[in-house]
Amino acid sequence: MAVKFMAQLIEFAGNHLLLVGGFVAVSFLLIQDLLTGGFGKGAVDPKGATELINQQNAVVLDVRPSADFSKGHIINAVNIPMSGFSGQIDKLRKHQDQPIIVSCRSGGQSSTACRMLRKEGFAQVFNLQGGMLAWQNANFPVSRKRK
Repeated sequence: MAVKFMAQLIEFAGNHLLLVGGFVAVSFLLIQDLLTGGFGKGAVDPKGATELINQQNAVVLDVRPSADFSKGHIINAVNIPMSGFSGQIDKLRKHQDQPIIVSCRSGGQSSTACRMLRKEGFAQVFNLQGGMLAWQNANFPVSRKRK
């Protein structure tokens, strides 16, 4: 029974190389993300972010381009765009002992910034799940003033 199943599996893989290759690639990426701290580790939703801001004086870091930041951002957020982010991490050293909430448009770029900050020794780094889109969908306040 097991031998027949393995033969069918090998035949399927041989007939569908692209499909199997895609499956292997996606599986590898999911496992890598789990091992490096993805999938919710260090992530907060908009409500959790407001609790961190109000109760632990968390710093909000917005990694969107300056043009997007000026159209609306979380109140008192600091803007360091991803385009030059790695060279500007030192600007955040004074906040290294505070929680840092990283936001972007939808949560993708901010997760990259979170990984970079953790590698630089920032312990309390949180990715805003859903980014500014989730923040605005929750009807939380947005500012257009630059800090």
